[in-house]
Amino acid sequence: MSSETAFISALRNLASSTAARGLMDDAAVLNVGGADLVLTMDTVVESVHFLPDDPAQDVAWKLVAVNASDLSAKGASPLGCLYSHALGEDAWDTAFLEGLAEACRHFALPLLGGDTVRMPESAPRSFSLTALGQGPKGTEPPARTMARVGDIVWVSGTIGDSGLGLDILLGKRTATGPEADWLKARYRRPMPLTPLGPALAPYVHAMMDVSDGLLVDLSRLAAASHVGARIELEAVPLSSAYAAIAGTTREARMKAACAGDDYVLLFTAPPENTADIEAITKATGGAVHALGAIQAEAVLRLTCEGTDIPLPAHLGYEH
Repeated sequence: MSSETAFISALRNLASSTAARGLMDDAAVLNVGGADLVLTMDTVVESVHFLPDDPAQDVAWKLVAVNASDLSAKGASPLGCLYSHALGEDAWDTAFLEGLAEACRHFALPLLGGDTVRMPESAPRSFSLTALGQGPKGTEPPARTMARVGDIVWVSGTIGDSGLGLDILLGKRTATGPEADWLKARYRRPMPLTPLGPALAPYVHAMMDVSDGLLVDLSRLAAASHVGARIELEAVPLSSAYAAIAGTTREARMKAACAGDDYVLLFTAPPENTADIEAITKATGGAVHALGAIQAEAVLRLTCEGTDIPLPAHLGYEH
């Protein structure tokens, strides 16, 4: 059992509660007194989710941001969080707490409690956070399993920024200047527009956030819903900073579509809701982009300028 996918499949035998949603989603939904409590947990590990020399404040920010993004993707409003801290050097831990406080304020996710632990000498730093949110009123929290044939596939924000920022930090791409600095910040400090998810929830069918890459996450959403999807590569939205450094060629867009850590929303919705979706997004200060459609044939299709093109060997990140 070597892959993350196989391990999660084995865990499904344990997750028998309906609140677990069959482990097919990014969060659990527990009905308490007639209201939906949304629960999610993410872990960040040194050299896997953040670089050893990343500032401690940024590591804390990322820990909170990725969990806040999961709540948003379920249409949930934040209630609070619990977190586990691996103790290290006092100065680093103090800086981490500064970043934690800043992120909790920004994402309106107050700290409720947690745990501390001392790690073995030279062990990589590791932090976990559980976020709790209030599900949307009047509608079920959208899940990966709810996409329907004929839905439009949408994404919010831009794609590939964090991945390109990581390449710059690792020296895989040489770039300097404000665009490079902005891209590096997208990797270290994700900025999910968390009010957008709850606002969109009544108008969408399936919704999740893009954490491992647009293509791999869309393939997971389609598989969970027992449908297929077709998207247009030229519709993949790129930021001006990404375009300035990587360009807008087919290769550049393909790389962006396979990059992780963007933490934007990926969702499907019936065509008749398009005007509402665009108006809601504008009101929250964001942007959404239509990429393609959900189809009955259970395959992922990628087109460019109207012609089918092969999928890349690796659709995105997998542990």
